[in-house]
Amino acid sequence: MKKLEDSEKYVPDPPFSGDVVVPVANCGVQEYNSNPKEHMPLKDYISYWKEFIRGDYSSPRGCLYLKDWHLCRYSSAEDLFTLPVYFSSDWLNEYWDTLDVDDYRFIYMGPAGTWSPFHADILRSYSWSVNICGRKKWLFFPPGQEEALRDSHGGLPYDVTAPEFLESHLHPVLEVTQEAGEMVFVPSGWHHQVHNLEDTISINHNWINGCNLANTWRFLQQELCAVQQEVIMKSCSGINFEEFYHFLKVIAERRLPLVKKIGPGEVRCSEDSGLGPQHAIFDISRIAEVLASVVVNPDFQRVDTSKFLPQPEDLLQQLQEALATTDPL
Repeated sequence: MKKLEDSEKYVPDPPFSGDVVVPVANCGVQEYNSNPKEHMPLKDYISYWKEFIRGDYSSPRGCLYLKDWHLCRYSSAEDLFTLPVYFSSDWLNEYWDTLDVDDYRFIYMGPAGTWSPFHADILRSYSWSVNICGRKKWLFFPPGQEEALRDSHGGLPYDVTAPEFLESHLHPVLEVTQEAGEMVFVPSGWHHQVHNLEDTISINHNWINGCNLANTWRFLQQELCAVQQEVIMKSCSGINFEEFYHFLKVIAERRLPLVKKIGPGEVRCSEDSGLGPQHAIFDISRIAEVLASVVVNPDFQRVDTSKFLPQPEDLLQQLQEALATTDPL
């Protein structure tokens, strides 16, 4: 833990209006398998943080963690940081940016001792996290390993560092300490728990692309089986089958114009797309592969698609025809 006098300097003054309202979780209170949240002005949270440090990392208000703050709603992501090229194929945020209603880009910031309970990322997306400053400890369980942690009711734990888990020798398969300036990549479906070892600020993204799209589709089918009613499914997963099709459609319609046949075996993409030809073809092939599974799914066939434009089968045909004009990857 940083020394008190160092930590005072460590807490930032906001680079914009401190009146912006941010979500804050109380890490000392369990609410189901998460922490209850409140909203407060950023300047009030910064004041709390400084008081927390002066109080030797203790406060009657609890241990508060600013998390899941959509900073990019107030300022373009391009104005804040440069996205690493390895993570630039980001369909999830591309989709929400097109609708201009949401995004999965977050800021996390809080004192030493703040943490995020055991979970897997939304829609079985990938995620990455960069420490701007501070240190985090990550506890990872690869897909399937979390099953050994379920209780008699099938529920997953809130805290895998609780004594009952330490005594049972069900330790994480991978433990990582993330230093300032380092990036952590979380694969699809890996359950994890994260602890701030020092006062820490991080940038975090969730994203989906052609490489994990099938994982998302499998997850949605499993969720529907689990909850039985799709109206409940949307509240649990944040998306239902109808919206998943719309997600595929938006990305497909943004990729199809990029691939233009200009000669035998020759493909070019628009210069301002940011995608190479092989990348665009790959995206189209993965959408086609998953959409072919979607259109024959019995639960999707019960969705009223009469007002969908284009119809799912027609979109699939467009994708397959586009792929037929390109060389195999």
